[in-house]
Amino acid sequence: MSDIILETRGLTKHYGGVHALDDANFSLRNGEHVAVVGDNGAGKSTFVRQITGVEQRTSGQIFFDGKEVDHAGPLDAREAGIETVFQTLALADDLDVPSNLFLGRELFKFRLGPFSWLDRKTMRERTMEALKTTAVKIPNVDNPIRNMSGGQRQCVAIARTAAFASKLVIMDEPTAALGVQETAQVENIIRGLKERGVPLILVSHNLRQVFDLVDRIVVFRRGRIVASLRRDETDGNDIVSYITGVKGNAEGAYA
Repeated sequence: MSDIILETRGLTKHYGGVHALDDANFSLRNGEHVAVVGDNGAGKSTFVRQITGVEQRTSGQIFFDGKEVDHAGPLDAREAGIETVFQTLALADDLDVPSNLFLGRELFKFRLGPFSWLDRKTMRERTMEALKTTAVKIPNVDNPIRNMSGGQRQCVAIARTAAFASKLVIMDEPTAALGVQETAQVENIIRGLKERGVPLILVSHNLRQVFDLVDRIVVFRRGRIVASLRRDETDGNDIVSYITGVKGNAEGAYA
């Protein structure tokens, strides 16, 4: 049985005449952590949106967990086992932390049509366990999300992803708006996923973070994958050369 959890073949996305993603061949092995890097507009977030079903691809194939998939939307992808932290966070401002963690997968004491009864006690207990496991500190989990700082909101989204991680986690710039302490917290969550053997795709501009956390670095430039390099066989200058176009296409653009 193959240890490839995710593979794309010729993945392409056009917006009219704009080629945002062009012929992306990519693979990720079970337990592997891979960084996706590139300049703004290089195709990184477009790539994530195709995998997670946020947008429908123009052409190409996606294989997940040994099967070709065509996710109709993010809920489809999540049900298949893909947990994602998007840059937009996808949190409900008026709900508290437990309600956000269990958004779309609420626990019920009983369900009888319109007379369903949420099991708030269990959801709160499991939320506290998830926050403890991920070392995320939220002073009052009963507070609506809108009353929290940007860093706290980001950490809630990441804790939700880590708590329910099943087959694959994708994080799109998870620390872009965070301070030093909160960034360290998120990086520890990522290390915890590695220890649990959960594969990860990390989209990041932070090369220090990338070299600290991942096994392999995939570089996007102008919608194309131009390099796939083992972390221990490259350095920051090499990666920047691919990002800026000083170096061209690498042999074997995916591994």
